Amino acid sequence: MIRPTRVLPVLLLAPLLLTACGSEKADADPAAGPSASVTEAADQGELDARAQALGVAPELVYVTGAPGFTLAQQSVGVLGDDGFSATWVSHETGAHLRLSVDRGSITDATCPEQPVGDMSGERTTCERDGDVWYRTGAGRHEYAVPEEGHVVRVSGEADAVPREVLREAALAAHRPDASEAAGLLPPAEPAPSGPVERGDLPSFGDGAPDNGVGVGG
Repeated sequence: MIRPTRVLPVLLLAPLLLTACGSEKADADPAAGPSASVTEAADQGELDARAQALGVAPELVYVTGAPGFTLAQQSVGVLGDDGFSATWVSHETGAHLRLSVDRGSITDATCPEQPVGDMSGERTTCERDGDVWYRTGAGRHEYAVPEEGHVVRVSGEADAVPREVLREAALAAHRPDASEAAGLLPPAEPAPSGPVERGDLPSFGDGAPDNGVGVGG
């Protein structure tokens, strides 16, 4: 005997399929973590806050490196109004490699007028090296890399840092990713949550400072 097969009407089957698909998607959503774009935005917001806490414009933060040189964390800070500066030190020779980024531009006409390493009043020589400038003056030399609206410079003492090391570090300078910026910029200190306590204010009277000198004063 052949048993008849029951077929669900199409109108009844469609809602069941939609319900099943919807429940599967709903079950997957709670397990999903934050999207990459949300995480990157949060990281960028924190890094911007770190830069601004130093007085540095976030877009002027750059990082570089050279074999044998290590970042001197205490050197990271603001340059001029809102520029950026950091120094790497050779653990073998003690030579310094300074990265500085500031607003402005550099051209064939203005290059000789701009001092090397912020040493004003010294004679500067300029030499084109591809799209960048090799500059010397006041016992120092540097590579200057023009960017849109700002200039990236990597400098060092002429007798301590070889020119090829300087050039490679200048060409390697770039905007840091999240992990690089986290290692470069110190954490932003949280703003105080309440009034600052003063130890010289008495707990009675009008709260004026206690300027008493004591017995015999």
